[in-house]
Amino acid sequence: MSWMPTDDPLLGDPKTCDALELIIVPRTRDLGDGFAVRRALPHGKRQMVGPFIFFDHFGPVQFIPGKGMDVRPHPHIGLSTVTYLFDGTIMHRDSEGNIQEIAPGAMNLMTAGRGIAHSERTPEMQRRDGQSMLGLQSWIALPAGSEEIAPSFQHFAAATLPTVTDTGFTARVIAGNAFGEASPVTMVSPWFYVEVNARAGATVPLDPDHEERAIYLVDGEIEIAGDRHSGPSLLIFRPGDRITVRVVTDTRMMFLGGGALEGPRHIWWNFVSSSKERIEQAKQDWKTGRFAAVPDESEFIPLPE
Repeated sequence: MSWMPTDDPLLGDPKTCDALELIIVPRTRDLGDGFAVRRALPHGKRQMVGPFIFFDHFGPVQFIPGKGMDVRPHPHIGLSTVTYLFDGTIMHRDSEGNIQEIAPGAMNLMTAGRGIAHSERTPEMQRRDGQSMLGLQSWIALPAGSEEIAPSFQHFAAATLPTVTDTGFTARVIAGNAFGEASPVTMVSPWFYVEVNARAGATVPLDPDHEERAIYLVDGEIEIAGDRHSGPSLLIFRPGDRITVRVVTDTRMMFLGGGALEGPRHIWWNFVSSSKERIEQAKQDWKTGRFAAVPDESEFIPLPE
């Protein structure tokens, strides 16, 4: 997706336990046609969790017949995008020639590296009939030594991702290692991403072995160390502590994080880099048409002025 910064709200949530470092209530933006986006990262108090540098929660939205999502071609550098759906479908097209219909529960990792352009639109059949949509898009900042790697795209259908079922909850391992399972997704730095669906009364452990960890509550209510939290919210934890999530109401949540990068990143529009000069170059490359075109697309998002 395409991004420009907005002001952060004042943080009104108290720190609830020693292990909990920060609570972020995502700020809401309406992108038109009732399409609500809640942005948790980047935040004024925290740029990244592991390599996660951007975290958007879009929907729920109901598109009537003839309407849909239309994110025109736009560029990225220095990051990977993860598009993950709970409801609805999106057609992905990119300048490497990849065309993929994204369905709920599938893992879609587009690595921009030195540069890629892509579009995200509602597929023709769903546009004709109308559809509901709910999902997440995250950006994974690349390590300094991998920021200029060749662009690539990986797709794994929901049925090919490992799923763990325990008392009162199920967990789908989208990326990395969690609950004793490993996703087949290839990564250039250590990070993890898991969808957890849990029923009221269940307890779910958050692995202490990952350096940086967070829980994004999509919906529902949980309790940690006696304090309750409801979605949507991003709970960021300090390293090393054992965390037990007690589920108060039926809840959908994402476990995420990974190894911290070697330093902060510059972020402007859809570009992420450890170098300001590289972002300036990317601006000129998009403005002057030096990014490869996205097949079957005649539109594009101009460089913001």
